[in-house]
Amino acid sequence: MSEEKKTDTPVTAGADDNSVDNLPRLKEVRKEIDATDLELLELLNRRASLSLEVGKLKRGKQDVVFKPFREKEVLDNLRTNNEGPIPIEHLRFIYREIFSSSRALQRPQRVAYLGPEGTFSYFAGVEFLGSAVDYIPQKDLNAVFRAVANKECELGVIPLENSLHGSVGQSLDLFMEHDLYIEAELYCRISHSLLTREKLLADIHTVYSHPQPLGQCSHWLRATLPNARIIPTESTAAAARRVQEEEGAAAIGHGSLADLLKLNILAEHIEDMQDNWTRFVIVGSKPSDGEGQDKTSLLFTVPDKPGALAKVLNIMAREGLNMKKLESRPMRGEKWRYVFFVDIESDLSTEEYEQLITELHAECQSLRILGSYPAGQYMDFTKGSDIATTPDEQNK
Repeated sequence: MSEEKKTDTPVTAGADDNSVDNLPRLKEVRKEIDATDLELLELLNRRASLSLEVGKLKRGKQDVVFKPFREKEVLDNLRTNNEGPIPIEHLRFIYREIFSSSRALQRPQRVAYLGPEGTFSYFAGVEFLGSAVDYIPQKDLNAVFRAVANKECELGVIPLENSLHGSVGQSLDLFMEHDLYIEAELYCRISHSLLTREKLLADIHTVYSHPQPLGQCSHWLRATLPNARIIPTESTAAAARRVQEEEGAAAIGHGSLADLLKLNILAEHIEDMQDNWTRFVIVGSKPSDGEGQDKTSLLFTVPDKPGALAKVLNIMAREGLNMKKLESRPMRGEKWRYVFFVDIESDLSTEEYEQLITELHAECQSLRILGSYPAGQYMDFTKGSDIATTPDEQNK
């Protein structure tokens, strides 16, 4: 009898999970996963207990629970020590919810935003602060500032500027009216989808949205729905809610509104210019703490005399400060007088810059430090996979 030749057949990717050869090992791996999940659960609860202890230790100091510098420190440590295979951007999403849960355990958080639920401000808040937060919609930006200033909410989400349309003037003006601070920032890519209860583009005869998205998608609308009526609404979320009950209508807004309101997405990425980003800031009643912050925002006025602004800018230039933004806004109640807003790539809250701040106070008619905070991540949730990068990574 001839001996039968034996061959080892390797298990390849995509092999049937239920094949006889794989079943024993598959059961072992799943048992290991179950055991690992229990270990993770134990560690997560241990971390939560430590977070509660931190909250108790801080309670006597009336301290805030949102610590963006500390959260950045944790993420930087993970990035340095991560050996994979989990990508760092996935760890960011996981820890976003861990941070959110930890803050909620210490003290429930109420966050104001420009409503209704489903606006870009709402999604920016969720992407940055997580889901363990009570998000409170407000009718306008002034109401967001008031809610935080009056302690009705601990934090607020504010759109500050757009890469295509420039600064949001109302947001800058409201910093003059309310004594609030910038505690954190983030950059979100703005991408628009066509949302509807219909299933075919041919059935759409009316399109609703906020005027800005309508303008940002004007070329697509003319090319794809040339005969549709275009009707502006107060927000993208309001537009999406309107089309829930209206036949032949569609809304332009954030793609996640489809899941939120059970709508169909007939087209994605319909904006005329793809590289559209909005800078959002998280505002609070207290400045963010922690040394080594990346940026500082200032608001100041200067005397009405020749060279006054130049003197202030020369002080900053002498110290080698990199000015990322300089913008003027009309001073309310005083014709032809202006308030200046500046973003600087340095932490001016440290002792190193005490003398600089003293000099600036001497040259300015008024000066407010709006906050020192970590440089924001660029968050792009409009592609096939979620992406979140730091400014340095974004510029590579």
